[in-house]
Amino acid sequence: MNRSPFITRLRSLTVAVASARLEPAFLAVTAAALTAGGAAWLAGDEGLADLLWGLGTWAAVLPAVGWVLAALRHGHAGVDLIAVLALGGTLAVHEYLAGALIALMLATGRTLEAAAQRRASHDLRALLEHAPCSARLRTAVGVTTVPLADVAVGDLLVVGPGEVVPVDGRVEGVVASLDESVLTGESLHVERAAGDTVRSGVVNAGGAFELRATAGEQDSTYAGIVRLARQAGAESAPVVRLADRYAVWFLPLALAVAGLAWLLSGSAVRAVAVLVVATPCPLLLAAPVAIVSGISRASRLGVVMRDGGALENLGRARTLLLDKTGTLTRGRPRVLDVFAAPGWQPAEVLRLAASLDQYSPHVLAEAIVATAQERKLVLAVPSDVTEKPGRGASGTVDGHRVSVGRVDASGARPAWARAADNRALLDGAAVAWLTVDGCQVGAVLLRDPLRPDAPRALRHLRAAGIERLMMLTGDRAEPAAEVGAVLGLDDVRAGLDPVGKVAVVRAERERAVTVMVGDGVNDAPALAAADVGVAMGARGSTASSEAADIVLTTDRVDRLADAVFIAVRARRIAVQSALGGMAMSLAAMAAAAVGLLPPAGGALLQEAIDVAVILNALRALRTDQAAQPALAPAAEALIQRFASEHNDLQDVLEAVHSAADRLSDGPGPQALAAVEEAHQLLTDRLLPHEYAEEHELYPALAPALGGPEVTATMSRAHTEIERLARRIATHLQLARAEGGLSPGQLDDLRSCLYGLHTVLRLHFTQEEESYFSLAQ
Repeated sequence: MNRSPFITRLRSLTVAVASARLEPAFLAVTAAALTAGGAAWLAGDEGLADLLWGLGTWAAVLPAVGWVLAALRHGHAGVDLIAVLALGGTLAVHEYLAGALIALMLATGRTLEAAAQRRASHDLRALLEHAPCSARLRTAVGVTTVPLADVAVGDLLVVGPGEVVPVDGRVEGVVASLDESVLTGESLHVERAAGDTVRSGVVNAGGAFELRATAGEQDSTYAGIVRLARQAGAESAPVVRLADRYAVWFLPLALAVAGLAWLLSGSAVRAVAVLVVATPCPLLLAAPVAIVSGISRASRLGVVMRDGGALENLGRARTLLLDKTGTLTRGRPRVLDVFAAPGWQPAEVLRLAASLDQYSPHVLAEAIVATAQERKLVLAVPSDVTEKPGRGASGTVDGHRVSVGRVDASGARPAWARAADNRALLDGAAVAWLTVDGCQVGAVLLRDPLRPDAPRALRHLRAAGIERLMMLTGDRAEPAAEVGAVLGLDDVRAGLDPVGKVAVVRAERERAVTVMVGDGVNDAPALAAADVGVAMGARGSTASSEAADIVLTTDRVDRLADAVFIAVRARRIAVQSALGGMAMSLAAMAAAAVGLLPPAGGALLQEAIDVAVILNALRALRTDQAAQPALAPAAEALIQRFASEHNDLQDVLEAVHSAADRLSDGPGPQALAAVEEAHQLLTDRLLPHEYAEEHELYPALAPALGGPEVTATMSRAHTEIERLARRIATHLQLARAEGGLSPGQLDDLRSCLYGLHTVLRLHFTQEEESYFSLAQ
């Protein structure tokens, strides 16, 4: 049986932890020698004091020589060479106190740096330690525990309370309550019903449930994330290599200054003092501490980075290229609108279509059924269902022969059908036609909608320093151009195959550091070609995740904006720490060279410099800015409530639009009935919703958004919605008084209905993008 790579990695972590325990022992020995020597000196026994300080110095020489030899084996002379020279110099000139202080400085720096690395990489280690190694397989004879590598697609697994979901799968039977914080950063538990997909790595927060495996160990979500985490670190980051380049000139400069000080003054003590203050043991480790801290901070938000180079490049990026489907859009179609023939209601059209489509695996059918369920429509059980690929499904629903799908577009078509075709063309939507007993009675328009968090994310990406935003898609030019216009993108390239995407990425790389974001198999070459490839790993393909430098484990593109803020700040702190520490060391070297700083004082000063720089680098563990404000739990609960109500109110918007269409046929009884029905829905459902938003949701959001003025424009929309509803009510009062609608009312009433429909669509979209996207 092959050994799990997770076990191998965990063993290497164990070795690292064991070696990390040497630093505290080293610190204890050097501190004890310095303290005991100080006590002897205070007691008047200078000989014993020098002996103890000398022993402390020798205790540091041996590990320091080991570090230098290890660096030389890797092909470079690290700054620990200066420490060895300084320690040897103090012993040679009998400056034992200075030697003991340098030893303590080395030990403190190493211990602090090790603690910083452990703290900074805590979240990355948690990913590895969290990885499951086995699964409980249900068979005909019972439940047995098997190695994770033995799990195959289709196996039925049992996940007990508190256990980690071992592989990707679908819930079987009871509802599963899950803690997905490891992947998404969201602390609230989520429930997955039977048939819902579950990603590996999440924790069962409820009772035991059964899981049907849809992927093996290596193809599951968590395995891909762990493969990235195993490689996460700062050793290959360009900014860390920059620190190594500092050491190339810093080492000979320190030796030159020490030699010059000795030559001009004739005092070896001055040369030793220069070497003492030129001993920046953890100084050049401040850069990797900052980088790893940034990686750790990003991982808490569901952003896993392959290595420090990815974070450093992300912090320098100026161009961002995005795929459309699944990245800027949801990646799955949703119902845009429902058209109904005269005498039919949109809700009934949707109900019949969804009833038949319950048995269809087509992605459009799934969207129709999901929308009907969101609107709480009662679906019938169809019979005699058949489906023709590319044409649609047919069957019997409520005693009628029903079909959903494509129809023959030749011949004369009624006005409502032509209107549906025109709307589909304008919006780039697909159309599913509903036919009942041989007659076309309705149409369902479907489109892949924008992610509600996409506009906010792009605004914050620009604020973080991204200067050029482009969309690359294989879709047609018309829908791509509409998405680009709505999001305010700088350029849109449509109709691209994978080769075309790679060509655009390479062209953009010649101008600036470029980031590519995608989620599909066809995006993998472009992700690999970019300076930084970012995969939408929550729903994206394994190929895109493997090709990427960064994976977003939560299905939110605005996490990328958070990651850019973190990367910019971590890189700035890394450079600041390295250069700042070097500058202070150079100033101390100059003071020591002219005799203003003795070896012992220099050792204390250098200790303070090193500690300050390491602590400064740890500031990268937090971030001062984020792509979205923090919400109180009550506000987030309100957002979830009103977002659900938006789904429920879609039929009200359809009724308003349908009533306006009916007025085009004249002021007959059917038109009046349609307007009456629309007004009733407005009064009973929509206006109470808007009132509750104004008086409950907006006050709850105001503290997080910066005050009530932020929601003032949205409140103005509420006022306009109420005004138009009152105007429609006035028209209905006149119609009742006169026994029907008069021709003179048609234009204004139709304008009110179309205007109200437009305002509502815009208002709903603005709320979903600006407010609802703040929730997890």
